[in-house]
Amino acid sequence: MTAAFCDWLSAVIQAYSEFSSKVKTFSVLMILMFPFFPVFLESPPAAMSRNGYFFEESGYLKCDMDDGCETKEETGGEELFDAVNNTVVSGDSIRFFVNVNLEVPLNAADENESAGCVLLHTSRKYLKLKNFEEEVRAHRDLDGFLARASIILDETATSLDDVLREMLKHFAEDPENMEPSCNFEKIMSTLFTDSGTPREGNVHLLSDTIQGVTATVTGVQYQQSWLCIICTIKSLQRRHVCISRLERPQNWGENSCEVRFVILVLAPPKMKSTKTATEVGRTFATMFSDITFRQKLLETKTEEEFKEALVHQRHLLTVVNQRPSISDGHKSHGSKPLKLHEFLNVGKGISDDIARRFPVYALDFTDGIIGNNKAIGKYITTMIFLYFACLLPSIAFGSLNDENTGGVIDVQKTIVGQCIGGLLYALFSGQPLVVLLTTAPLALYINVIRGICDDYNLDFSAFYAWIGLWNSFFLVMYSLFNFSLLMKLFKRSTEEIIALFISITFVLDAFKGIIKVFKKYYYSGRTGESYLEKAPTDAIPSLGINTTFLMNSSVSRSMSLENQTGTHDVHYGRETAVLSLMLMLGTLWLGHTLYQFKKSPYLHARVREILSDCALPISVLTFSAVGSYIFKEIEMSKFNYNPSESLFVLAPVQSLSIGSVMSAMGLGFLLSMLFFIEQNIVASLTNAPENRLVKGTAYHWDLLLVALINTGLSVFGLPWIHAAFPHSPMHVRALAYVEERVESGHIYETIVSVKETRLTSLVANFLVGLSLLLLPFPLQWIPKPVLYGLFLYIALTSIDGNQLFERVALLLKEQTAYPPTHYIRRVPQRKIHYFTGLQVLQLLILCGFGMSPLPYMKMIFPLIMIGMIPIRYNLLPRIIEAKYLDAMDAEH
Repeated sequence: MTAAFCDWLSAVIQAYSEFSSKVKTFSVLMILMFPFFPVFLESPPAAMSRNGYFFEESGYLKCDMDDGCETKEETGGEELFDAVNNTVVSGDSIRFFVNVNLEVPLNAADENESAGCVLLHTSRKYLKLKNFEEEVRAHRDLDGFLARASIILDETATSLDDVLREMLKHFAEDPENMEPSCNFEKIMSTLFTDSGTPREGNVHLLSDTIQGVTATVTGVQYQQSWLCIICTIKSLQRRHVCISRLERPQNWGENSCEVRFVILVLAPPKMKSTKTATEVGRTFATMFSDITFRQKLLETKTEEEFKEALVHQRHLLTVVNQRPSISDGHKSHGSKPLKLHEFLNVGKGISDDIARRFPVYALDFTDGIIGNNKAIGKYITTMIFLYFACLLPSIAFGSLNDENTGGVIDVQKTIVGQCIGGLLYALFSGQPLVVLLTTAPLALYINVIRGICDDYNLDFSAFYAWIGLWNSFFLVMYSLFNFSLLMKLFKRSTEEIIALFISITFVLDAFKGIIKVFKKYYYSGRTGESYLEKAPTDAIPSLGINTTFLMNSSVSRSMSLENQTGTHDVHYGRETAVLSLMLMLGTLWLGHTLYQFKKSPYLHARVREILSDCALPISVLTFSAVGSYIFKEIEMSKFNYNPSESLFVLAPVQSLSIGSVMSAMGLGFLLSMLFFIEQNIVASLTNAPENRLVKGTAYHWDLLLVALINTGLSVFGLPWIHAAFPHSPMHVRALAYVEERVESGHIYETIVSVKETRLTSLVANFLVGLSLLLLPFPLQWIPKPVLYGLFLYIALTSIDGNQLFERVALLLKEQTAYPPTHYIRRVPQRKIHYFTGLQVLQLLILCGFGMSPLPYMKMIFPLIMIGMIPIRYNLLPRIIEAKYLDAMDAEH
């Protein structure tokens, strides 16, 4: 019994000693890591860090989603925390801010000091290690330094001031780095933040520094053997870099206790975003973050050996950073090469789409309505926007089809087709955020079909129905044999060419319409025509007054007299044309101003969001009232309305001969190519990763559904519909929660989440159907110029975020205004402009065919779209390196 008690007591004492030692170790660790507690206390959970938001006391900071917040599987734990509060240290230490990567593997941190290393910048933000394999400026920074190397070996000075003075003196004495107009004493004072009243003794605080930090088992550790000092000087003409290796380690305060290397970077302020002092400093800081490299530099004896070590380190960083291209990251179909058996597996794509989307089908009706995250207000504003976005193009293209087909397809039928097709697609589609509309290319096809029928004396309704049936047949084949997989061959650059082409067609339709108004009213209107015919062309010699003006005045007075006797006063002529131009531009101005109003500081944030979401209906209703009520005495151009006796009349498909049916098959095939490309590209742009949609895609099923919908529309003589750009991305944008982030002075908008629902499309298309009750009035009160302004508004808002348009704009900007986008960092400027020029050339070719005055050339422009695939894969790589093409096709 005594022996057992002794054993038990010894076990208790041993357990207590182990517990006390652990408590002591934990206490010591807490004391050491006390300054860094804000980093750990404010760090978000893993799920939140993957979303790119890092919390601090005042809210959250936004992170570059592609550069700094990628998932662990892709980057191996590259999430970086950007919430730091331990900014001030006492005594003669240098001021630094902590930014640490806590997710580095612990064993890797033990093996190599640079493992898990990030760079600290005194501006309270993280600096990611520069990728030498992707960022071309890293190599150019080093090449520029090697060409005019300023290296000091075994510096004997001990104080930081003396070391920096020697480095500046080295600049002044080097003929290759001379700056005649530069005052080095002023530079010396600029390097420090003290203003003559130091806090604790006579100490200096460096203004702008970069230093390495590593996450280890015991917490956060500074790389104290090197220090990068950066400075922007207005009087400099070019960038300068000097590296000084100290003879002995120097203690310059906390976190800089054994400094052996000092890197000084000086640069002028107006530089390209990738050439700033910070970017140059990041290049050299990345190299010096490797402890093995620093050890090699200590062993070098001459400047040539020092340079060779730099070149060798660049080679190592380039090899280490190599990783698979992410250029196809925005495609939902994956990046594996296509194989023949994937197309022979009949119906697999459709079954996969249904299996992917059916489990969340019920959520498409309840999200935002039931639960905590309700979004009823956003749904209402989106329904209003989508109602006008569907109704007004239906009126515009219905009016155009009415003119082209002699009333066979009119506004009434267009609205009915939009309502039926939109409702069916909203109910049964795999991606309900895609918006179906009749579009300008379809109006062109209908016009060409009408011309063919007139030339060959064919029944338009029957021929139109057969073309639509053949189109649906080919679309069914495409969906069954998984042809949507071919869309992975369409790179981002190709999609943006087609998207910009569609925007240009909206602009041209608007200008064609307003030109037609000017021809009718300004040059050959009723009053203008009579004046030009009857009035003499010369002016009265004695007064210099044109007789046409006198005739205008007399006629206006006579109309006023008639009005006084009871006749309505209606003005025709030039005032109609001028007012039409004002209505078009006014609709564009008000719509775009309200669309951008959410970025202004005025009113409450919720009010700004509502005004931005309702920009389209507000602008249309406002200028419709201006044109139809305020200036009601001026005649305006309105769309035709001829009420149909029956909207659902079967086309006489049996009236055509076999030859006519076979010719309809050829036109149906060309039409199916247009449907296939438009439907899939718009769906791809809608499902782009930056939109953060989470419920999956359904390319094959949606293509089959569009085929079935257009089968019914063709038989009853209603206009065809397919996925519309830019209405579909705008629909996503209206349902999105958007926030802004700032990078290098440039503001970017980032979508946080999107409410994926069917309710907005259902209600909007149902309201479009009810709009039949508003014909002819009040819908006919909407003047045609307001519809033209709508087209311009849609075109202008659709280019927002179009990378091709942004790169064209770079040609007009100075380099200091270039945004720090991924392609600016990874691709040489000359290659960017080459690529942009080649894209513009493809766009011009596409516009040449799609907007040709020859009707038959318009019908083959879908083949031109498909021809862009071999151009991108076979021709462009012969002009521009494939890695640069992949970088420009990648996401930001």
